[in-house]
Amino acid sequence: MRPFKLFRDERGAAAVEYALVLPVFITLIIGALCLGSVAFAANGLHYAVQDAARCAAVKTTVCSNSSTTIAYAQSRYSGPKIAPVFTFSTAGCGHTVTGAGSYPLILAVATIHVPLSASACYP
Repeated sequence: MRPFKLFRDERGAAAVEYALVLPVFITLIIGALCLGSVAFAANGLHYAVQDAARCAAVKTTVCSNSSTTIAYAQSRYSGPKIAPVFTFSTAGCGHTVTGAGSYPLILAVATIHVPLSASACYP
């Protein structure tokens, strides 16, 4: 009955379970950090276009034309370095500022570029 004793031996079971769970847990943690970084970039982009559209409508001495409004939007962006491109127009609903950029999500084997865009209109 010696071979049957081997099946009842539970030494090392915790090590095997740990080896199975650890890669999944690390992947979830790293994925949550990457998702948080993308959300931080999107939030910074939304804040910059909203503040620039409000500046163009209310603070006419600071944001007097298209180039000063775009420069103001670039100065208000705070986030990862995605080099967003801002545009300004007065067509449509009022003072419209749009921003677009691409966040490089670096994975172990490839880099995925996540497109980000935001638009804000202030009458």
